[in-house]
Amino acid sequence: MSSKRSEHRDNAEEPVGLDRGIERLENRRASKEEQRVAGELKGQRVRGWTEKLLTRTLSGVVYVVVIIACLFAGRYPTAVLMSAMGWLCCSEFFRICRMAGRRPNEIVGLAAAFAYPLLAVLVQREILLAVTCALLLSVSIWYVFNPRVSIADVAISAFGPIYTSLTLACIALIRNSDKGLDGALLALLVIGSMWAEDSVAYMVGSAIGSHKMAPRISPNKSWEGFFGGLVGCLIVWCIGAALHIGGLTWPIALICGVAEGIFAVLGDLFESRIKRGVGVKDSGNLLPGHGGLLDRTDSVLFGGTIAFFILLYGGIL
Repeated sequence: MSSKRSEHRDNAEEPVGLDRGIERLENRRASKEEQRVAGELKGQRVRGWTEKLLTRTLSGVVYVVVIIACLFAGRYPTAVLMSAMGWLCCSEFFRICRMAGRRPNEIVGLAAAFAYPLLAVLVQREILLAVTCALLLSVSIWYVFNPRVSIADVAISAFGPIYTSLTLACIALIRNSDKGLDGALLALLVIGSMWAEDSVAYMVGSAIGSHKMAPRISPNKSWEGFFGGLVGCLIVWCIGAALHIGGLTWPIALICGVAEGIFAVLGDLFESRIKRGVGVKDSGNLLPGHGGLLDRTDSVLFGGTIAFFILLYGGIL
């Protein structure tokens, strides 16, 4: 009789204990509901970081592979790619300007952006002056006969393709300097050194960066990252000089490494200042994990231009 009472008491206590366990789990879940909604749980943060890393890596790989493939495919594929990139970068630039209340002439500006690299290779580089003159004349006529257009709109319409595509024409001209492998390797050296700079600057800045470079424009940039990136850029140029790519000499390689490293960062800060002026983080969403194409190419615009002139007047091109 006593064993039956004991068994009955155990069976009665088991559901009560189970209910209390479920209640504790529900209370614990409810206490973390706000964190779950905000995506701040540890598992959510890890999953989110992993997804962003994979997305950024895959889109970055596609970007790099397309550029390298066109460089080695020849002068004309490179020119077409630079024209397409110039058009897209100019479109993103005009988008930012529209957010600031400006009304750029996109027809004229985008046409000039596409024309710069392609005509520089198909005709001759002196055509760049003719395209620029035609651009200025077109926006001037637009200004004269459209009373709603402001001089700021004219300035932006002319500046956009010069900033985003005339600069990329320099990469096309570097590739066009030699029909064979040397032209491809030299152009890859110019672009690859900036990729190396970006990567090393990010790693060094993340690890030991403490002195902010331009906190109001780009809070994540540090002087430690800048000098680390400069070293990375120089190493790539030194490899190019050691391999004697395109007849590259050590003095020209060192000058290019330093100058390109400085101007690449300037190009990055310049684009960051444009975006900060209208309160946007990215110029677009073409490259998942990176933002827009202009975000990914901003350092190439200024860095590639200064490298072109150094190589040109240094007797390499």
